[in-house]
Order: sequence, then C-alpha cells, then structure tokens
Amino acid sequence: MTATTQLADARISVRHVRKTFDLKGEEFVALGDVSLDVADNEFVTVVGPSGCGKSTLMNILAGLDMPSSGEALVDGDAVTGPGPERGVIFQQYALFPWLTVRKNVEFGLKTAGLNAKDRREKAEHFIDMVGLGQFADALPKMLSGGMKQRCAIARAYAVNPSILLMDEPFGALDALTRVKLQEQLLDTWSRDKRTVVFITHDVDEAVYLANRVVVMAARPGRIFEIVDVDLPYPRTEEMRLSPEFAALRNRVWNAVYHQNP
Repeated sequence: MTATTQLADARISVRHVRKTFDLKGEEFVALGDVSLDVADNEFVTVVGPSGCGKSTLMNILAGLDMPSSGEALVDGDAVTGPGPERGVIFQQYALFPWLTVRKNVEFGLKTAGLNAKDRREKAEHFIDMVGLGQFADALPKMLSGGMKQRCAIARAYAVNPSILLMDEPFGALDALTRVKLQEQLLDTWSRDKRTVVFITHDVDEAVYLANRVVVMAARPGRIFEIVDVDLPYPRTEEMRLSPEFAALRNRVWNAVYHQNP
C-alpha cells in the first residue's frame, strides 16, 4: 500500500499536507506533500529520524497547528481545531500541577458531565491500569517523570476517545513498564476498537503494535515507505522472538536508517 492510497473506510485522511516555518528569514519545510489514510479502527505507528516532521504531523491531526497547504480530515470533515473524538498524549506530561493524580484523570470526565461517583470509578480503573493506585492522591510534583506520563495516559484513556493520537507516550518509561503498557494498549484497542496513530523512535515498538508502520524521511518531512505488519493479534512476547518479527523489524530499521537522499 502506498502513501497516496485512498481508503474507502478512512477515519483519518491527510491530503497533500505541506507545513513550512520561517527560520531566520528562510523557509523551512517541516512537511512536504504528505498524504496518508488511516482506516477506522486501524493501529498505525509512525517512525523516522529526528526532524522528519512526525510531531508536526501529529499536531496537525490534533488540530493544534494548521497546514500551510493541503488538509487533514477526520470523518470527512476538515480538522480546524481539537475535538472530543481525538484523545492526545504528548511527550510532555501536560498535567495540572495543582490537581492530584485522581483529579487529573477525572478532569475530562467532569467536563463531559459525568457525576462524581461515575467519575471516581472510571478514574480509579485507569489509574490502577497504569499502576498508580498508591499515588491517586499525590500531586504531580511528587511523581517521577515516568509516573507523570502514566498519569497522562490514564487521563487520555478515561474519556474513551474513538481516536488516539500518541506522540512517543512510552518514551520516558522504564523497559518493564513500557512493555506492560504496550500490552495494555493493545488489549484496550482490541476490546474497544479505536483508531490509533502512534509516534515512536523505537522500531521494535512500532512493529509490535501496528497494523502498518509509516516510515518518514527528513528534509523535507515526507513518507518514505509504508510497511504492512501481517502478524496476527493478540501479539505476544514470543512473537518478538519469531523470524517473521525479525524480518519486519529489519525492513523497518533499514528504511529508517538507510534512506537514500
């Protein structure tokens, strides 16, 4: 499947998106003519070298930045700002420092109008899921960087968006916690069926999670290759050791680190 293939059931569509910035009086092209469709309930990971525009693309999909030309669409409508159907998890924690872990996770639920009892039950479920049950009443300043990110993940899960946009959400976590949250993410995705776009620098993570891996290239930021991951779900730790996984990993690795200009 090529980068420009249009899907009949696309939930997310990127059409010839170009994004430029002024850099000391010169035009810097962060994204150059990027087109991509993501199907409903598909899990797509995005990898590429530093500076290839992964986060810029994510910000455009989240509605936090606008393309210089082209358009991004969700359900056929142009993205003009954030929306409740899109949950976003950034590399930064973006927690309210004056709210406890529980209150941070409840924030979106309160905005959605849930009563206090339902908010607390939902929040506690996702707080326990990310392993912060003992810290539910702690303020962010009392948490490590990895714990803050787990809190941000729980907050995004709690509002149950139909689309998850995730910008290196597990990058700050230790290896064991990272693997556990990968498994939990796939479990909730398999059960609840939502559309996921997940940015990562970790090639193993990209292959392990995805239906498709989008490999980007830099200068200008563009799609270099799209790799179909034809491994069955549920994914297992044994699968990471299989020859099939190794072949896919090597293909993605080579596409990321041995790109021709």
